[in-house]
Amino acid sequence: MFCFRFHPSKMESSIIFIFLSLSLFSNNCNFFSQVHASKYNHGKVKFKLIHRHSPKLGKMSGTTLGPPSSSRERIKQLIHSDTARLRAISHRLVPRRKNFQVETLRSSNLVELPMRSAADIGTGQYFVSFRIGSPPRKFIMIADTGSTVTWMKCKYNCKTCFDDRIHHHERIFNPKTSRTFIPIPCFSSMCKQDLARSFSLQKCHRSTSPCAYDFSYTQAYRCSYLVINLTIVRRYSDGTKVLGIFGNDTVIVRLTNGKKIKVPDVMIGCSETIVGNFHDIDGVMGLGFDQHSFAVKAAEKFGNKFSYCLVDHLSPSDLVNFLVFGEVDDSTLPEMQYTELFLGIVNPYYAVNVSGISIDGEMLAIPSYAWDLKSGGGFIVDSGSSLTHLVEPVFNQVIAAFQAPISKFKKLSLSVGPSEPEYCFGDVGYKESLMPKLEVHFADGAKLTPPVKSYVIDAAEGIKCLGFVPTRWPGPSVIGNILQQNHLWEFDLLNGKLGFAPSSCTFDD
Repeated sequence: MFCFRFHPSKMESSIIFIFLSLSLFSNNCNFFSQVHASKYNHGKVKFKLIHRHSPKLGKMSGTTLGPPSSSRERIKQLIHSDTARLRAISHRLVPRRKNFQVETLRSSNLVELPMRSAADIGTGQYFVSFRIGSPPRKFIMIADTGSTVTWMKCKYNCKTCFDDRIHHHERIFNPKTSRTFIPIPCFSSMCKQDLARSFSLQKCHRSTSPCAYDFSYTQAYRCSYLVINLTIVRRYSDGTKVLGIFGNDTVIVRLTNGKKIKVPDVMIGCSETIVGNFHDIDGVMGLGFDQHSFAVKAAEKFGNKFSYCLVDHLSPSDLVNFLVFGEVDDSTLPEMQYTELFLGIVNPYYAVNVSGISIDGEMLAIPSYAWDLKSGGGFIVDSGSSLTHLVEPVFNQVIAAFQAPISKFKKLSLSVGPSEPEYCFGDVGYKESLMPKLEVHFADGAKLTPPVKSYVIDAAEGIKCLGFVPTRWPGPSVIGNILQQNHLWEFDLLNGKLGFAPSSCTFDD
């Protein structure tokens, strides 16, 4: 089991938040709670990740999944999703910063922070196939390290929820058709103690009632209350709410040796009332750092690690991304670097030290408070965001370093709405060799060196853009999935390390 340790001295260092959000066909929090890797050959599970705009998803009516109508429409959709997501992330971190010292005083070396769901993060960017129930059914799920809860759209007691005639493109789970689904009782210690602090509702009208939850977000600065079926639901200012019950069921996974296995007694959330940002998907897999999250439970059974690798989302459709639970053969990655990974400091996020950003080997004059959690800064590496969002003290320095090379090209505008990249230009005469090299430096010597195409992006036909968008200070910066592409990212939860290396992201066993 992983400990949630807080090291006060290390908080003096600069901190970057890592907020991975992959989007998956999946659903489970205690996914691997009954399976141990040593029982199986290879001891790892590998999922293919498909970008939301991939033709593999087809064009789903009524959603933004599948190929967009044009390259301009593609970037418009990504920007719209990024904007909602960044707003939600910023709201989450503000109360964390305000309450951090209070939480620390309550426990000198152990910090327990609220569990989160993904009800406020918008539609994710990557998808994977996953099956649950007996007989098993396949679902489209977001897998998110900013969330610690796994849930799906479902019908349990509500006969009119998610009418299939209306939600014809969605898969709705019906627990009563699964032989292995068992609701968690509301009077159980799991409901009253383990799940009570963050999201389970302390209402138990009958001894047979299931454990109910409320995953309503964004932040509850203003909220009203209503009653649905004797259960209190918070309705926030943006109207987002997610209401349901907890249960256990069996999931089916395939090991890398091809063997299918059943994983019994996995905790899931059956969400019957949903209003908000989940029109395109069926639910969320929680991969945040917490004892109940999918990531921690899976890592305990499959080598204490998980990793992911993202190819260029404009690559041919036969190239795929992947997510792995278990050991990755780093002998094939000679350029693998490691930096310290802090766990339990700002749950559910993963934090690492950073020392700065350089352009062509010259460190930029970015104030240290921009990286510092306690000063209202920090950096999130989020594969659920596409572009890289930088707070003003960081953005201004990075853009200034690119002014000379991009001034050689005709300035253009995407005209796709607010929060679009500010620095776009015509690609006539463009060569990658004309652009400077960008590097992110970590305090212990590791350096992330993304390829030029990951920060000078193809935005529309004939148009290149710097893949950076300014965001208000104070607040977090976000490294999006385009900047992360063509690298493997490994989270070693046992040893507290983050590894990364350039990779072709080949999906092999």
